[in-house]
Amino acid sequence: MAYAIEVVERAEAQGVKLLCFPEGYLQGYLTEEPAATRCAYDLSSPDFQMLMRRFPDRGPMIVIGLIERAGESLYNTAAVIHRQALVGRYRKRHLLGAEACFQPGDDPGVFDVDGLRFGINICFDANFASAAARAADAGASLLVCPANNMLRRKAACLWKDRHNAVRGDRCRETGLWLISADVTGEREDLVAWGPTAVLTPTGEVAVQLPLDAPGLLVVDLPRS
Repeated sequence: MAYAIEVVERAEAQGVKLLCFPEGYLQGYLTEEPAATRCAYDLSSPDFQMLMRRFPDRGPMIVIGLIERAGESLYNTAAVIHRQALVGRYRKRHLLGAEACFQPGDDPGVFDVDGLRFGINICFDANFASAAARAADAGASLLVCPANNMLRRKAACLWKDRHNAVRGDRCRETGLWLISADVTGEREDLVAWGPTAVLTPTGEVAVQLPLDAPGLLVVDLPRS
Protein backbone atom coordinates (compact mmCIF):
# COMPACT_ATOMS: atom_id res chain seq x y z
CA MET A 1 0.00 0.00 0.00
CA ALA A 2 2.86 2.39 0.73
CA TYR A 3 4.19 1.94 -2.80
CA ALA A 4 0.69 2.19 -4.30
CA ILE A 5 0.05 5.48 -2.48
CA GLU A 6 3.41 6.80 -3.67
CA VAL A 7 2.54 5.92 -7.28
CA VAL A 8 -0.93 7.48 -7.00
CA GLU A 9 0.63 10.71 -5.73
CA ARG A 10 3.22 10.71 -8.55
CA ALA A 11 0.47 10.11 -11.10
CA GLU A 12 -1.71 12.87 -9.66
CA ALA A 13 1.22 15.32 -9.88
CA GLN A 14 1.45 14.54 -13.61
CA GLY A 15 -2.27 15.08 -14.20
CA VAL A 16 -3.10 11.39 -14.71
CA LYS A 17 -6.83 10.63 -14.85
CA LEU A 18 -6.72 6.80 -14.91
CA LEU A 19 -4.14 4.56 -13.21
CA CYS A 20 -3.90 0.77 -13.45
CA PHE A 21 -2.09 -1.64 -11.10
CA PRO A 22 -1.42 -5.34 -11.84
CA GLU A 23 -3.65 -8.35 -11.23
CA GLY A 24 -3.69 -9.48 -7.60
CA TYR A 25 -1.73 -6.39 -6.57
CA LEU A 26 -3.11 -5.90 -3.06
CA GLN A 27 -2.67 -9.37 -1.55
CA GLY A 28 -0.58 -11.13 -4.18
CA TYR A 29 -1.64 -13.64 -6.80
CA LEU A 30 -3.04 -16.25 -4.41
CA THR A 31 -4.57 -19.38 -5.96
CA GLU A 32 -4.56 -21.78 -2.99
CA GLU A 33 -7.99 -21.57 -1.37
CA PRO A 34 -6.89 -21.31 2.30
CA ALA A 35 -4.50 -18.42 1.62
CA ALA A 36 -6.91 -16.69 -0.77
CA THR A 37 -9.78 -16.99 1.73
CA ARG A 38 -7.66 -15.70 4.59
CA CYS A 39 -6.55 -12.61 2.67
CA ALA A 40 -9.70 -11.84 0.65
CA TYR A 41 -11.64 -8.58 1.01
CA ASP A 42 -15.39 -8.19 1.07
CA LEU A 43 -15.74 -4.97 -0.91
CA SER A 44 -18.69 -3.87 1.23
CA SER A 45 -16.82 -4.41 4.50
CA PRO A 46 -15.53 -1.75 6.91
CA ASP A 47 -12.02 -3.15 6.39
CA PHE A 48 -12.14 -2.39 2.69
CA GLN A 49 -13.64 1.04 3.36
CA MET A 50 -10.70 1.75 5.66
CA LEU A 51 -8.26 0.56 3.00
CA MET A 52 -9.76 2.90 0.38
CA ARG A 53 -9.44 5.82 2.78
CA ARG A 54 -5.66 5.26 2.79
CA PHE A 55 -5.53 6.42 -0.83
CA PRO A 56 -5.32 10.18 -1.50
CA ASP A 57 -8.71 11.91 -1.59
CA ARG A 58 -7.97 13.35 -5.03
CA GLY A 59 -6.16 12.19 -8.11
CA PRO A 60 -6.74 9.50 -10.72
CA MET A 61 -9.37 6.80 -10.92
CA ILE A 62 -7.58 3.61 -9.85
CA VAL A 63 -7.96 0.09 -11.25
CA ILE A 64 -6.30 -2.31 -8.82
CA GLY A 65 -6.20 -6.11 -8.71
CA LEU A 66 -7.24 -7.95 -5.55
CA ILE A 67 -8.77 -11.14 -4.15
CA GLU A 68 -12.46 -10.57 -3.40
CA ARG A 69 -14.79 -12.51 -1.12
CA ALA A 70 -18.57 -12.35 -1.64
CA GLY A 71 -20.46 -14.72 0.64
CA GLU A 72 -18.79 -18.12 0.27
CA SER A 73 -17.30 -17.28 -3.15
CA LEU A 74 -13.88 -15.94 -4.10
CA TYR A 75 -13.16 -13.83 -7.16
CA ASN A 76 -10.08 -12.55 -8.96
CA THR A 77 -11.20 -8.93 -9.14
CA ALA A 78 -10.15 -5.53 -10.39
CA ALA A 79 -11.65 -2.87 -8.14
CA VAL A 80 -12.25 0.60 -9.57
CA ILE A 81 -11.67 3.29 -6.93
CA HIS A 82 -11.99 7.06 -7.25
CA ARG A 83 -11.42 9.56 -4.48
CA GLN A 84 -11.60 6.93 -1.73
CA ALA A 85 -14.86 5.45 -3.01
CA LEU A 86 -15.63 2.20 -4.84
CA VAL A 87 -16.92 2.99 -8.34
CA GLY A 88 -17.33 -0.65 -9.34
CA ARG A 89 -15.52 -3.89 -10.04
CA TYR A 90 -14.70 -6.38 -12.74
CA ARG A 91 -14.35 -10.07 -11.88
CA LYS A 92 -12.08 -12.17 -14.08
CA ARG A 93 -14.27 -14.06 -16.53
CA HIS A 94 -11.86 -16.63 -17.99
CA LEU A 95 -10.01 -18.60 -15.34
CA LEU A 96 -6.91 -20.76 -15.63
CA GLY A 97 -6.91 -24.32 -14.33
CA ALA A 98 -4.77 -23.18 -11.39
CA GLU A 99 -7.48 -20.68 -10.41
CA ALA A 100 -10.03 -23.29 -9.33
CA CYS A 101 -10.62 -21.51 -6.01
CA PHE A 102 -12.24 -18.59 -7.88
CA GLN A 103 -15.66 -18.25 -9.44
CA PRO A 104 -15.87 -16.67 -12.92
CA GLY A 105 -17.32 -13.18 -13.07
CA ASP A 106 -20.06 -11.78 -15.27
CA ASP A 107 -19.61 -8.04 -14.70
CA PRO A 108 -19.73 -5.78 -17.76
CA GLY A 109 -16.61 -4.03 -16.49
CA VAL A 110 -17.11 -0.75 -18.41
CA PHE A 111 -16.53 2.62 -16.74
CA ASP A 112 -16.18 6.32 -17.56
CA VAL A 113 -13.56 8.83 -16.46
CA ASP A 114 -12.99 12.36 -17.75
CA GLY A 115 -14.74 11.72 -21.06
CA LEU A 116 -13.04 8.35 -21.64
CA ARG A 117 -14.99 5.07 -21.59
CA PHE A 118 -12.90 2.01 -20.77
CA GLY A 119 -13.41 -1.70 -20.25
CA ILE A 120 -11.40 -4.15 -18.14
CA ASN A 121 -10.01 -7.59 -18.96
CA ILE A 122 -7.81 -9.39 -16.43
CA CYS A 123 -4.73 -11.21 -17.77
CA PHE A 124 -5.98 -14.51 -19.31
CA ASP A 125 -9.21 -12.79 -20.40
CA ALA A 126 -7.16 -11.17 -23.16
CA ASN A 127 -6.80 -14.56 -24.85
CA PHE A 128 -10.51 -14.50 -25.73
CA ALA A 129 -11.81 -12.23 -28.47
CA SER A 130 -15.28 -12.18 -26.90
CA ALA A 131 -14.01 -10.51 -23.72
CA ALA A 132 -12.57 -7.51 -25.54
CA ALA A 133 -15.53 -7.39 -27.93
CA ARG A 134 -17.90 -7.06 -24.99
CA ALA A 135 -16.12 -3.87 -23.88
CA ALA A 136 -16.09 -2.49 -27.43
CA ASP A 137 -19.80 -3.27 -27.85
CA ALA A 138 -20.48 -1.26 -24.67
CA GLY A 139 -18.85 1.80 -26.22
CA ALA A 140 -15.37 1.59 -24.72
CA SER A 141 -12.41 3.03 -26.61
CA LEU A 142 -9.79 1.63 -24.21
CA LEU A 143 -9.18 -1.81 -22.71
CA VAL A 144 -7.38 -1.88 -19.34
CA CYS A 145 -5.60 -5.16 -18.57
CA PRO A 146 -4.25 -5.82 -15.08
CA ALA A 147 -1.99 -8.88 -15.42
CA ASN A 148 0.26 -11.11 -13.33
CA ASN A 149 2.56 -13.10 -15.58
CA MET A 150 5.06 -14.44 -13.07
CA LEU A 151 5.79 -17.83 -14.65
CA ARG A 152 8.24 -20.70 -14.46
CA ARG A 153 11.34 -19.55 -16.28
CA LYS A 154 10.83 -21.90 -19.23
CA ALA A 155 7.25 -20.69 -19.73
CA ALA A 156 8.31 -17.06 -19.19
CA CYS A 157 10.87 -17.40 -21.99
CA LEU A 158 8.25 -18.93 -24.27
CA TRP A 159 5.72 -16.18 -23.59
CA LYS A 160 8.06 -13.20 -23.29
CA ASP A 161 7.41 -11.97 -26.83
CA ARG A 162 3.86 -13.35 -27.15
CA HIS A 163 1.97 -11.27 -24.57
CA ASN A 164 1.87 -8.14 -26.71
CA ALA A 165 1.08 -10.21 -29.80
CA VAL A 166 -2.04 -11.66 -28.16
CA ARG A 167 -3.10 -8.30 -26.78
CA GLY A 168 -2.46 -6.73 -30.18
CA ASP A 169 -4.92 -9.17 -31.73
CA ARG A 170 -7.62 -7.85 -29.41
CA CYS A 171 -6.81 -4.27 -30.47
CA ARG A 172 -7.01 -5.07 -34.17
CA GLU A 173 -10.28 -6.97 -33.74
CA THR A 174 -12.00 -4.21 -31.78
CA GLY A 175 -10.23 -0.96 -32.65
CA LEU A 176 -9.52 -0.42 -28.93
CA TRP A 177 -6.45 1.10 -27.35
CA LEU A 178 -5.02 -1.20 -24.67
CA ILE A 179 -3.10 -0.55 -21.46
CA SER A 180 -1.50 -3.50 -19.65
CA ALA A 181 -0.07 -3.36 -16.13
CA ASP A 182 2.00 -6.44 -15.36
CA VAL A 183 4.26 -7.54 -12.51
CA THR A 184 8.04 -7.68 -12.45
CA GLY A 185 10.72 -9.53 -10.47
CA GLU A 186 12.00 -13.03 -9.75
CA ARG A 187 11.70 -15.63 -7.00
CA GLU A 188 13.00 -19.19 -7.02
CA ASP A 189 12.35 -20.53 -10.56
CA LEU A 190 9.71 -17.88 -11.28
CA VAL A 191 10.29 -14.76 -13.36
CA ALA A 192 7.92 -12.02 -14.53
CA TRP A 193 8.44 -10.83 -18.11
CA GLY A 194 4.93 -9.71 -18.93
CA PRO A 195 5.00 -6.21 -20.43
CA THR A 196 3.53 -3.06 -18.97
CA ALA A 197 2.69 -1.28 -22.20
CA VAL A 198 0.30 0.78 -24.28
CA LEU A 199 -0.91 -0.68 -27.58
CA THR A 200 -2.58 1.27 -30.38
CA PRO A 201 -5.85 0.23 -32.08
CA THR A 202 -3.71 -1.35 -34.82
CA GLY A 203 -1.98 -3.57 -32.24
CA GLU A 204 1.37 -1.77 -32.29
CA VAL A 205 3.31 -1.10 -29.08
CA ALA A 206 3.27 2.68 -28.57
CA VAL A 207 5.36 2.64 -25.40
CA GLN A 208 6.50 0.06 -22.87
CA LEU A 209 8.35 -0.09 -19.55
CA PRO A 210 11.52 -2.18 -19.19
CA LEU A 211 10.67 -5.73 -18.13
CA ASP A 212 13.11 -5.93 -15.22
CA ALA A 213 12.06 -3.03 -12.94
CA PRO A 214 8.91 -1.43 -11.55
CA GLY A 215 7.88 1.94 -12.90
CA LEU A 216 5.12 4.36 -13.82
CA LEU A 217 4.20 4.57 -17.50
CA VAL A 218 2.34 7.79 -18.42
CA VAL A 219 0.75 8.36 -21.83
CA ASP A 220 -1.85 10.66 -23.37
CA LEU A 221 -4.76 8.85 -25.05
CA PRO A 222 -7.57 10.23 -27.21
CA ARG A 223 -10.99 10.34 -25.57
CA SER A 224 -12.75 8.73 -28.51
